Amino acid sequence: MRKFLPFFVVVLFSISLVAQDSNCNCCTEKHSEFDFWVGSWEVTNANGTKAGENTIEKIQGKCVLQENWISATPGYTGTSNNFYNYKTKQWEQIWIDNQGQSLHLKGNKVGNQMILQTDEETNKEGKVIVHRITWTDNKDGTVRQLWETITEGKDVTIAFDGLYTPKD
Repeated sequence: MRKFLPFFVVVLFSISLVAQDSNCNCCTEKHSEFDFWVGSWEVTNANGTKAGENTIEKIQGKCVLQENWISATPGYTGTSNNFYNYKTKQWEQIWIDNQGQSLHLKGNKVGNQMILQTDEETNKEGKVIVHRITWTDNKDGTVRQLWETITEGKDVTIAFDGLYTPKD
């Protein structure tokens, strides 16, 4: 019997690990749709200048993608929490920066893009605007983030166009 004791310990340990993995509420295909953004990134503007650095990691039992942004412009940082909302069947992002600004975006993955946008709001001029951010999973391992502000449903202004390249 003593010969088999180590074998039984290994089997029990293996069963315990499998049970822990199967208890992961956020280990679903839906919860993995935004995993292409996970990593440590150097971010450049469309003109090639450095925009900043960003680190995105899965936390809270793989239920949340947390973003930590450090701008190339000194003194500007921000954090977002991104999650798949079971109730609404969509992704959400809640962004807060160190300037007191916030965004609440909602949407879904379409093809190789995660497309999230705000609800309609009224700007200082009394016009209805929506912020739409699209993350594109490029075949070369980079990610493009395009932030558009849409005014009155037709006029589009690019607020940010960044290319995420993995840090070495």
